[in-house]
Amino acid sequence: MAIDLSETLVIGISATALFDLSVADGVFNQQRKNDPDSAMEHYRRYMLENESQPLPDGTGMPLVKALLALNDHKKADDPQPIVEVVVISRNSPETGYRVLKEIRRRGLNITRSAFTAGEAVTHYLDAFYVDLFLTTNEDDAQRVIDTNQCAAAVMRPPPTQAFQCTETQVRFAFDGDAVIFDDTSELINQTHGLDAFHQSEDERQDIPLEPGPHAKLLIKLSKIQERLPGRIEYSPVRIALITARNSPAEMRVIKTLRNWGVYVDEIFFLGGLQKARFLKAFNPHIFFDDQDAHLDPAASDVPSAKVLYRSTSALNAVMHDKIRQKNKSQPD
Repeated sequence: MAIDLSETLVIGISATALFDLSVADGVFNQQRKNDPDSAMEHYRRYMLENESQPLPDGTGMPLVKALLALNDHKKADDPQPIVEVVVISRNSPETGYRVLKEIRRRGLNITRSAFTAGEAVTHYLDAFYVDLFLTTNEDDAQRVIDTNQCAAAVMRPPPTQAFQCTETQVRFAFDGDAVIFDDTSELINQTHGLDAFHQSEDERQDIPLEPGPHAKLLIKLSKIQERLPGRIEYSPVRIALITARNSPAEMRVIKTLRNWGVYVDEIFFLGGLQKARFLKAFNPHIFFDDQDAHLDPAASDVPSAKVLYRSTSALNAVMHDKIRQKNKSQPD
C-alpha cells in the first residue's frame, strides 16, 4: 500500500543546504573557468577521492536535526511520522554517494532522496509531498515560488558566529509581509510611503491579509503543533513572527492569524528596529525574510533564508528598480 505523507511536515532540502559543500563547489567553479568541458569530470573525481571525508554542517543542518527529533514525540497510535526530510539534489547518483554516506555516518533518519544529475529538482516536489524546499540554488527557488508548489527559500551561508540552538524545541522565525502574507501591503509601503501604508492597514484591519508564499507552511506547522503532546504553549515547536510593522498596522496581522486559525507563540512589531537584535535573543533554527536589509545582519548569528518574490510581482519590479537606482548613485 502506498505511503501517504499528506499529514506529515515534509522538508525537501538540497545537499548544499544540508551540508557545507562550498569547497567542492569551488573546485567545480574554478575548473569551469579553466576548462568548461572537463569541469563535471573534475568535480566527479574530486567527490570520489574525498567521499570518506566528513562534510561540515550546512545552514539547514540545525533545523533538520531538530525537526527529525520531533518524531520522538509521536503518539503510539499515530501511524504517520510527524516530520519527513528528503534530500533532493542536482548531484548525480555517483557524486551524491558522498552525501548519502555522510547522512549514514551522522545517523540522521533521512531515508528518501533524489539525485537528478544537473536537471531541475523542482519537478519532484509534489511527488514527495514537500511543504518547504530549502536550497542554495536561486533558480530552483524562483521556479518553486513562481509555480506556487510549496514554500521555498534560498539559504544563506552558515552563521559566522558560534550558533548554539536549543535542543528541546524547533524554533521558526518568519517575516510577515511578502512571506506569511502576500506583498500587496508592502507594495503600498514601497511605492506610497509609510504613512500611506499605516493608514491603509488601519482602515483594512478587519479584512484578512491574503496568504503569502509561506502561509501554507505556517498553517501546516500549526497543525503539527496539535499532533504533539502537551499544551500548545509548551509545544516543542515554537513560532515567532518578527515584522517591521508597528501600530497602527498591527491589528490586521493578529486578526488575520485568528481568521486562519493559526497560533503563533511570539510576535514582534518592531517599527524599524533591527530584527537581528531580536533574532539573536529568540535564537531560531531558521529565519525567513524577503529583504537583504534584514537578512544580512541576521545571517551572521542565526541560520537565515531568503524568500523570493514572484517573477511577475509588481513588488519584485519595484525592489529591483530601487536596487538599480541605488547602484547608479554609487561612485565607480
